[in-house]
Amino acid sequence: MTAESGVAPSELRRDVSVWGSYMWGYADVGADIYTALGIVALAALGFTPLAFLFAGLVYALVGLGYAELASAYPVAGGGQYYTLRGIGDLAGFMAGAALLLDYTIDISLFMVVSFGYFNFFLPYVTFGHHISDYTIALGPIHLAWLWLAETLAGILVLIWLNVRGIRVSSAFNEILGVVAIVGQSIIVVAGFVLVWQPGLVAQQFMLNRPTLGQFAFGSSLAIISFVGLESISQVAQETRRPATIIPRTSIGLILSVLIFAMAFAVLAMGMIPAQGFRGHEGDPVALIAGHIPLIGIVAAPLTALIGGLIVFISANSGVVSASRLTYSMSQFQLLPRWFNAVHKKYRTPMRTIVVFSGVAIVQTLFAFFTPGKAGSNAAIDLLTNLYAFGATTGYLLVFAALMVLRFRDPYTPRPYKMPFNVPIRVGARVVEFPILGIVGMLGVSTILFEVILTHDVGRIAGPGWIIVAVLLYMLHRRRQRMPLVGNIPRDWEATQMRVLLEAEEYESLEEYEQALAERDAPK
Repeated sequence: MTAESGVAPSELRRDVSVWGSYMWGYADVGADIYTALGIVALAALGFTPLAFLFAGLVYALVGLGYAELASAYPVAGGGQYYTLRGIGDLAGFMAGAALLLDYTIDISLFMVVSFGYFNFFLPYVTFGHHISDYTIALGPIHLAWLWLAETLAGILVLIWLNVRGIRVSSAFNEILGVVAIVGQSIIVVAGFVLVWQPGLVAQQFMLNRPTLGQFAFGSSLAIISFVGLESISQVAQETRRPATIIPRTSIGLILSVLIFAMAFAVLAMGMIPAQGFRGHEGDPVALIAGHIPLIGIVAAPLTALIGGLIVFISANSGVVSASRLTYSMSQFQLLPRWFNAVHKKYRTPMRTIVVFSGVAIVQTLFAFFTPGKAGSNAAIDLLTNLYAFGATTGYLLVFAALMVLRFRDPYTPRPYKMPFNVPIRVGARVVEFPILGIVGMLGVSTILFEVILTHDVGRIAGPGWIIVAVLLYMLHRRRQRMPLVGNIPRDWEATQMRVLLEAEEYESLEEYEQALAERDAPK
C-alpha cells in the first residue's frame, strides 16, 4: 500500500450474511443487559427504567449514525475509519484507541460474567462446592483463582475460533444468539404475566428516588447496555452487499435491543426492590428469573445457561471487532504495518487477534488482582468503570465525523441517511445537515460528562489509556518520518471506488463516478 492509495485491496473474505450481520451486533449489544441491570438498579433505584430510556435513546441515535456511515463506507474499522476519513489521522487514531479500549474490555468483562453464569452449575459437578470455595486471600486481594482460570481459558478458545475464520465465528454467534433470544423472550413474557406488579413500579418511582448524582451515575452505567453496535460496521468489509444489509440489520438491532433492555428494566422494578440486587451485580437476570412462580424452578438454571452463552458470544464479538479495528488502523499507517498481515490459510488477521486478545488477558489479570470485594465483583467493578468511557469517547468523534463528511464528501452515495435533515447550499451543491446528529452528539456528550464526573476509575484510567496511546502513535509516526499531528496524503476517491467495487455495490459505484464526473466537468 502507498500513502497516496489510501487503503490496500481487501484480503478479508465476505462471509457474513444478513443474519450473521444482525447476530454480530446482537451478540455484542444483547448481552450487555445481563451485566448492567444490577449495577444500574443499585445506582438509579426507582428511576432505573428512566436511566435505561435515556441511554437507549442516545444509543438509537448512535445506531442511526452508524447505519448511514457503514453503508456508505463498508470498510473494516468502523468509527475509527469514519473519523479518519472525515477529520484526520490524529482524530482517527484517538477514536480507534477509545474503541479499542472498549473491545478489549468487552473480551475481558464479558468472559468474566459468562463464567459467573456458568458457575451456577458448579455445585452439581463438585459435590456442593460453590465458586466462593475456590477463593484465596492474598493480603487485601480476594483472588477467585478458579474463576480467573476459567476466564483465561475462555479467551484462549476465542483466539482459536477467530484465527480459524469469521465463518466459523459467525456460525457460532448465530446458533447461540437464537438460543439467547428465545430464552430472553420466555423470561420477559413469563415475568410480566405471572409476577410483575405495576404498583411496585409506581411505589419505587415515588418513594425510592435517587439523588441527581446517583441518577447521573446510573444513566452513565446504563449506556453499557447498548455498547457494541459498532461491531456491525467492523465486519462491513466481510459483509455481502453491505449497502443493503447494514441499514436493515442496524435498525432491526436498535429496536430489538431497546425493547429487551426496557422490558427487563421495567420488569425488574415490578418484581424486586432496587436494593435487592445487592450481591447480584454479576447475575441480575438470574435473580429475576428465580422469582418467577411456576417456572422458577427451571428458570434459574435456564437463565444461567442462556446468560452464560450470550455473554460468551459478546466476548467473541469483542475479539472480532478489536482485530478488525487494528487491522484497519495498520492499513492506514496509524499502527505499524506488522498488524496488517493475514493468515495465509484462513485469511484472518491472526496477529491482531492474538495481540489484542492478549491485552484483554492482561486486563483480566489486573482486574482480578485488584484489592476490593471478594471474587470477581472487584473485577466487574473495575472493568465496567472503563467500559462506558471508551464507548462515549468513540461515539462522540463518530458523530463529529458524520457531520463533517456530509460537507467534505457529498459525492459518496448514502443508501441510508439519518432522518430529519435540513438542506444547506454549499457552493453549487445542496448538503443535507443532520439535525439528529446534533441531538445525538449532545446526548453522548452528556453521558461522557457523567462518566468523567461520577466514575472514579474511569476518569483517570480512561484518559490515561488515550494519552499513552497517543504517545505511542507519535513515536510510531516519528520513526516512519510521517507528520505527528498532520495527515498523510491519500486518494480517498480511488479508495472509495475500490471499496464499492470489492463490495459489489455496482449501483453505488456508478452513482459515485457520475457525481465525480459532474463535479469535474468544465463549467
